[in-house]
This record gives sequence, C-alpha cells and structure tokens, in this order.
Amino acid sequence: MRFELTDEQRAFGDALDGLLSAADTVAVARAWADGDHGPGLKLWTRLAEQGVTALVVPEEAGGMGASPVELVVAFEALGRHAVPGPWVETAAYLATELAGSARESLAGGAVGTVAVPPHAPYALDADIADHVYVAGSDGVRTGTVGERLGSVDLTRRLFQVEPGGVYDTADRSAEAFDLAALATAAQLLGLGERVLADSVTYAKQRRQFGREIGSYQAIKHQLADVRIALDFARPLVYGAALGPTPRAVSAAKVMCADAAYLAARTGLQVHGAIGYTQEFDLSIWITKIRALVTAWGTPAFHRARILESLTGA
Repeated sequence: MRFELTDEQRAFGDALDGLLSAADTVAVARAWADGDHGPGLKLWTRLAEQGVTALVVPEEAGGMGASPVELVVAFEALGRHAVPGPWVETAAYLATELAGSARESLAGGAVGTVAVPPHAPYALDADIADHVYVAGSDGVRTGTVGERLGSVDLTRRLFQVEPGGVYDTADRSAEAFDLAALATAAQLLGLGERVLADSVTYAKQRRQFGREIGSYQAIKHQLADVRIALDFARPLVYGAALGPTPRAVSAAKVMCADAAYLAARTGLQVHGAIGYTQEFDLSIWITKIRALVTAWGTPAFHRARILESLTGA
C-alpha cells in the first residue's frame, strides 16, 4: 500500500516548514532551555494561529476537526525544527481527552500539559502552562505543580504534579494516549530526518586526507542505513494515522524511535568530536531524540503491546 498526502495536507506541511524555517528555532530552543520562554511562547501563538493546537479538536468545540494525518504532518515539522514546548500534551492528549471550556481554551492557543503515569509520569513545562492535569484510572484531575526534574534534553522541563479535583473529560484516555504516542513518533521521524540532512551536508563539506569524508564508503553506508530506516518508519506512521489502533501506533513508535536513534548515533560519528559539544546545534536534535525514545511509552512497552496483540497473550 502506498500512502500519499493530499495537496491540502502538503500545503499545510509546507506552510509550517516555512514558518519554522524563518523563526530561528535554534535560538528559541536555547532560550527555552535557559528559562527564557518569551520567544517560544510567541512561536506557540503563531503555530496556534495556523491551527496546530486545534487539529483534532472537533469543530463544535472550536477546533478544526482534522484527522490524525494532519496531526502527523504537523508533528513531523515540529520535530524537524526541534520546537520546544508541551505540544504532544496540548495538541494530542488533552485535545482528545478533555471536554468543555478547557478544550476550547487549548484549541484557541492556551498552553496545556499533563502527567500520565506510568508512561508519562511528569508534566512537561508545567511551570508555564495555563492548564495542568494528572491523568489516572479515575479520570483527569487538575494538578498542582511540584518539584522540577532534569532531562537529557535541556528544553524538556519536567515537573512532578500533585492531583486535585476531577475535571470534565471525554473519557477517551486510551485514544488520547495512542494519539500522543503517534505524535511523538512523528516528532522522532522529523528529528531523524533533520539529523540525517545535516549529517549529509557536513559529510560533503568536511575534508579529511585531501577529500570530503562523504566520499568514503564507510560514511556512505552508514548514512544509507539511516535513510533506509527512516523510509521504513514513515509508512508505519502514516498507516497508524489512517487507523490508529494500539498495535499500529506501537509499531510506528518503535520504528521511529529506532530510526531516529540510529540517525543520532550516525550523526555523532559523522560529525566527530564537534558533535558531542553542547554548543554545536546538532546537540539540540540529538538530545531530544534520546528523550523522546522513551517518552509516551518505552520501546519495551510498545514491543510488548505489539506482541500481545499478535498472540493474544
């Protein structure tokens, strides 16, 4: 089966790429990591105006009523440009699970975050969110922000959250989790694509022993392996977007995590010692990949879920 985006979906993705390419997202990410959220929140507003926060919210609730395919298109762009912020939490999980005025607020551009133990035990960027929640077996509760924890990705500011009162929900927690995992997979796909593109560009420019390092077979083979891994992951993402069953979503998350992680490892090897430095922009993408590999379900969890669906165990 061949998955092709419609002209409208391609135009949407191109519009987001154009906006983000002009936004200096590297500077935004570095400022966010340093605690300066101003540039990131301005970018959040601009993306919300493009409908990113309202994609899966029904039209009657102030949203766009789009399909998960548009969500995947948006999150691949967010990953490709390493945009910081609780996008998965707002535009995927809460946009699906919440009901009432809070969902309408998020669709309009408010920032939301949520902790969903055990697979997302901490709330991302809870200190700047307009709406903070904790999801559990008894529904979604409002949350009180607690202690901050560290992450390998300096732009991911994780917080413990204490649950409060029960909030009105659409009782779609399973669907919301799968959509969040799918959005994370799409982010990983975009991150991997960006690392590969930057690595190819560097390999064509960096000279060693009188020739570009990209002319060596060993480098070519490593980059080709990344290209193949990403190309195999992409159909699983769009297939899961067309039919977001738990098995399809888990398969997409596993494949995108593996492909992006391979891109990160290969990118480090191609760039050499400079690739390990925090000052080099590549670090923004590599650390985000490392963090998102285990976000919204570890590879072990998603592999186990695939196995269970196949064996009925």
